[in-house]
Amino acid sequence: MAAKKLNVEGKKLLDAMLAKRGYLLPYHRMLAASDPKMLAAYDSLYTRMTLDRRVLTEVEKETVWIALIATTREKIAVFHFERAEAAGMKKGAICDALAIAAGCESFNALQFGHTAFGKWAPGSMTIKNYLRIFEAARGRTHKTTAEIAATVCHAGLRNANGMRIHLQRAFAGGATHAQMSEALSYVLLHRGGPTMVDAVACWEKASSELAIPGPF
Repeated sequence: MAAKKLNVEGKKLLDAMLAKRGYLLPYHRMLAASDPKMLAAYDSLYTRMTLDRRVLTEVEKETVWIALIATTREKIAVFHFERAEAAGMKKGAICDALAIAAGCESFNALQFGHTAFGKWAPGSMTIKNYLRIFEAARGRTHKTTAEIAATVCHAGLRNANGMRIHLQRAFAGGATHAQMSEALSYVLLHRGGPTMVDAVACWEKASSELAIPGPF
C-alpha cells in the first residue's frame, strides 16, 4: 500500500519545525501525515519545554540535558550537544556534564554494597563515598547546576534515594523552585508521564521530610 501523502497543513508544519529545530524525526513525519493538529500541539509543548528560554541559562539547560541523555543512553539526541556548543560550552564542559551521569551511576553500586554487605559497608560511609565520587565527577560544572542535573539523572532512572540526596544539596546550594521545576520537566519529554509522576511524588515527599521547598 502506498504511503499516505502529506497534506498542505502537514507539509507546512514540518517545514516550520525543520527551520526551527534543524532536524526532523520519523514520528514527526508520521504525525504530519496522520494528525497535523496533534503534531502542532506536540511541537508547541516541545518548543516551550526545551527551546524557549525559561529560567535556566542555555548552559545550565544543556548541562542537564546532556547528563540525562547519558544516563538514559539516548544516542539520537546529538542536537543537544550542538546546542551546548552554540551556547559556549567547550568540550571540557560537555565531558563534565557526561561525567555527572557517570557519577550518579556509582550510586547503585555503592547502595548494593550497603544492602548486601552492610556489616562492612554502613550507610553513612556509602553516602560519603558516593558524594566523593560525585564531586570528582562534576569537574568544573557549577556546583548547584551539577546538583540539579544529578537530581534529574536520578529522576530519569526512578531512583528516589538518589533524588533525595541531590534535592537537598541543590536547595542548600541556592537552587530555586523554578530552576528545579524546569529541569525536572525535561523528564516528562524524555522519559514519559509515569516517570514524571514518580519524580514529582519523590520531591513532594522529600519536601516535608527534609524541610526543602516542595514542587507546589
